[in-house]
Amino acid sequence: MENHIEKIQKYLHNGRAEDMENRIERLRKYIDDILLYMKDTQERRCGYLHLYGVSQACAMIALKRNQDVELAAMAGMLHDLHSYKAMNTENHAEHGAVLARQILEELSLTTDNETDLLCSAIRNHSSKATTHSAFDEVLKDADVLQHCLYNPLFPVMEHEKCRFQNLLTEFGIFGRGE
Repeated sequence: MENHIEKIQKYLHNGRAEDMENRIERLRKYIDDILLYMKDTQERRCGYLHLYGVSQACAMIALKRNQDVELAAMAGMLHDLHSYKAMNTENHAEHGAVLARQILEELSLTTDNETDLLCSAIRNHSSKATTHSAFDEVLKDADVLQHCLYNPLFPVMEHEKCRFQNLLTEFGIFGRGE
């Protein structure tokens, strides 16, 4: 018998179970299992919104910049998972990279090079003032985009204003820069 999450995933894929065995869906199922059992329902809600919001933003930005869309979506899902799992944000980027490597190896989802690429992006995603590889920058920008668009009526955080304005310009969107 299907569990609730499997039913939702099938619904989202128009009932096609065959679409649910790709790497993104295997990772999503693993992450859902972690988030689903969080005791704090408010943090669980934030985890779903943030991790999957950043994942979608990663995919969009990766498409625009000709980066690996699949790996970018995976990076977005994994980037803050440690914070939600441990309920601790201290040194979360480094701890997140370690957890991501463990998950990717446990699930045998990626090659060594792909794992290194993902872990680099996760490790560097909080260093918004520093420029890293093009792939690392996708995750940083997606994180900023999700923070700024979670509620567009909230002011943009000072340390994200420049990146957010650059994203608006990159996507031909004007009028929200603060």
